[in-house]
Amino acid sequence: MTFDPAPRSSVSDHVFGRLRDAVVRGRYAAGDALPSERDLAATFEVNRHAIREALRRLQQLGLVKVSQGGATRALDWRSSAGLDLALALSTSDDVLPVPTIERDVMEMRACVGADASRLAAARAGQAERDAVAAAVDGYAAAVPDLVAMGQADLAFWRRIVEASGNVAYLLAFNSLTAGALAVGHMPPQRRTEELLDVAAHRALSDLIAAGDAAGAERAARALLAVPSSTWEKETR
Repeated sequence: MTFDPAPRSSVSDHVFGRLRDAVVRGRYAAGDALPSERDLAATFEVNRHAIREALRRLQQLGLVKVSQGGATRALDWRSSAGLDLALALSTSDDVLPVPTIERDVMEMRACVGADASRLAAARAGQAERDAVAAAVDGYAAAVPDLVAMGQADLAFWRRIVEASGNVAYLLAFNSLTAGALAVGHMPPQRRTEELLDVAAHRALSDLIAAGDAAGAERAARALLAVPSSTWEKETR
C-alpha cells in the first residue's frame, strides 16, 4: 500500500488520518501488521516521533494494538472502538463505512433521551425542573425558524439529561451532539416533524415537572422515534 508524503503542517495529524482511514476502510484487516515505524517514516517522509504519535492516537481510538519491540497490528474497530471513532471521522469529513450509521446514532439518542427523561422526572429538584421548563419556552419561541429551533431543541434535551443526574448519559449526549454526523449537526429538515411538534415538547416538560417518570419516558420515546421512522421510510 502507498501513502502520499505528509504536508509540513500538522504532520502527525496527516499520518494519523491516513492510517486511521486505512484501518477503518479495511485496507488492513484485523490482525494485519502495519508497516514498521521506520518504513512508515520513510513513506510519509517524516521523523519517527510523528509516526509514534500517530500510532498512539490510533491505539487510543481502539484501531491498533502497539507492541513494544513488536509489530503494530490492526484491530477490528467494531469490537474495540468507541464513539470517539465516529467523532474523529466526522470532524475530518469522513464517516464510518456503515450505511445505517445515521439511523443508528438516532436510535441511540432515542434510548438515552427516553431514559434520561424518566430519571429527570424521578430525581430532579425544583431548580432542574424549572430549567427544563425554561428551555422548552425558549424552543417554542424559536418557531418557525428550523435552524434556531434545532439549536433550542438541543438546549432543551441538555437540560433534561442534566436533570437526570446521570453523568454517563451527559457524556454520551456530549458525544452525540459533537460531530458532523451527530444529531446536533444533521440538517434540521431531517428532523422537521419532531422539531415542529411543540405540543409534544411541552407535554414532556410537564410530565417531568409532575414527577411522572413512566409518562415522561413514553413521551420522550415517542417524540425521539419520529426521525428514525422517517429515515426508515426514506431508505426503503
